[in-house]
Amino acid sequence: MKRTRAEMKAALQAKAREAIDRLVDWHKETEEPTLTQIEDMVLELRQELGEQMTKMIIEDQEAVHPVPGPACPKCGKEMHYKGMKGTTVRTRSGKIEQERAYYYCEDCKGGLFPPGSTTEAEDKTLE
Repeated sequence: MKRTRAEMKAALQAKAREAIDRLVDWHKETEEPTLTQIEDMVLELRQELGEQMTKMIIEDQEAVHPVPGPACPKCGKEMHYKGMKGTTVRTRSGKIEQERAYYYCEDCKGGLFPPGSTTEAEDKTLE
């Protein structure tokens, strides 16, 4: 189900508060951290928060789908919706686990997780 703007904002703010709490707790527990340690912690939290934000927006888009099947990248025919399936995708924000609409081409025997990767891709990425 698609979330309202207020619901999304509240969920994202909760994730950001969790990241901030972890940073402050780490700072209080770590005696005289080096610049590298501080950067490593901040980068780790930034990565996690970015992945969570990306996943939330993608999941919200999925709530309004499925739409008519995409064209098969091999033969151009319309692919058929086969339901929601779990997948791991690599985004510029990082790797995220999620359920996405899965489409299948009966002619080419290939699958697709819109808006990007085919099941044949070795390293799936969102486009």
